[in-house]
Amino acid sequence: MYFHSDRISLRTSARIEILDITDRIRDVFDRNRIQNGQMTICSTHTTAFVALNESEPLLQRDMVDFLTALVPCDATTYRHNLNPVDGRPNAHSHLLGLFMNASETILVSNGELLLGDWQSIFFVELDGPREERTLRVQLAGER
Repeated sequence: MYFHSDRISLRTSARIEILDITDRIRDVFDRNRIQNGQMTICSTHTTAFVALNESEPLLQRDMVDFLTALVPCDATTYRHNLNPVDGRPNAHSHLLGLFMNASETILVSNGELLLGDWQSIFFVELDGPREERTLRVQLAGER
């Protein structure tokens, strides 16, 4: 059984941002290719997440608009914003995170990541901009 762990650093530039990281994940996979197993991508943050979805620019804008409307960042009723842990009034980010995954696992078969035809891998920033965000990537399987 082969195991490999890696780290990907990202920089975000907007309050809510959806970054297609599929190519970066494929690069990690290509450098450490396994034949059968799985690859897990995990965000190390409580206000940034990983998601699988379609990579289409207008859809990504729709996603940002949806998230912004679902939990507005400027609501005055968030208690967390009265005394935020890191000085950022980011209760909206934590609340949106209740609907997201910190990690995604992608199966590997015959040396290929088993993503659907329209699936891409996204990093979803909910509390940006941030100078550095971190993803952990782990491969486990047969070489």
